[in-house]
Amino acid sequence: MCRWLAYSGSPVNLQTLLYKPAYSLVSQSKHARMGAETTNGDGFGIGWYSRLDRPGVFHSTEPAWNDRNLAALSEQAWSGRVFAHIRASTGSAVQQTNCHPFRHGNWLWMHNGLIRDFPTVKRDLTLAVDPGLFPQIEGSTDSELFFYLALTFGLEKDPLRAVEDAVGVIEETGRRHGIAHPIQMTVATTDGATTWAFRYSSERQSRTLYRSTDVTALRALHPANALVAELSDDARLVVSEPLGDLEGAWQEVPESSSLVVHGGDTETAPFAPTAG
Repeated sequence: MCRWLAYSGSPVNLQTLLYKPAYSLVSQSKHARMGAETTNGDGFGIGWYSRLDRPGVFHSTEPAWNDRNLAALSEQAWSGRVFAHIRASTGSAVQQTNCHPFRHGNWLWMHNGLIRDFPTVKRDLTLAVDPGLFPQIEGSTDSELFFYLALTFGLEKDPLRAVEDAVGVIEETGRRHGIAHPIQMTVATTDGATTWAFRYSSERQSRTLYRSTDVTALRALHPANALVAELSDDARLVVSEPLGDLEGAWQEVPESSSLVVHGGDTETAPFAPTAG
């Protein structure tokens, strides 16, 4: 599986997000505490927004803990919306086009989990992708195909409904092929202004997902904490696992739910895939 984080708020140095926390994403690439695997060394990627509508992306097949370019870039870059992902492959090749986050126009997408028995269902799911979108698929992962299914079902207009419809098709296809639990997922996607996150699995035992609490309340609890002091009042993080043990800093995202982060507002709603 994988680990990821999604940040939004005032521009923050990427090094602050990726390296400085006690249990930073880079440290999780070697020593994850809550993942299916301890090591997530099959590449990494970051996506960030700056002056352009289209986000920048940087992918590498190196382990995040051992990549000098990531360290150098992180030290020099600031952004108010950042996606970062460390990869543990579930079978597809270790190559740059298989590294998250995936990009389409101004959208980013990253996934922790898998479509089970992907080789069995790959053809059927591929045929469900809009033919106009299909040529843009570059890699061979289930995660990227999942992204293009969501785009096919209207991600750019109604993200919650589109992901529910995509998961419904994945579950229907998997069960038609005798797969009991077709999907395991935590997903984040953004258009650069809003972040949507999803926690769901067919067996209702999903991988971990947490969101940060209100920064103003956290600052009152921990006035001496330098990292908390640096964040803006509307700063929000959604993460596969907490970046530290600061009391009151993290809330678990409920099973089978979606999360919408827009500015300082965070809303949670049930996630119910459309039956195939």
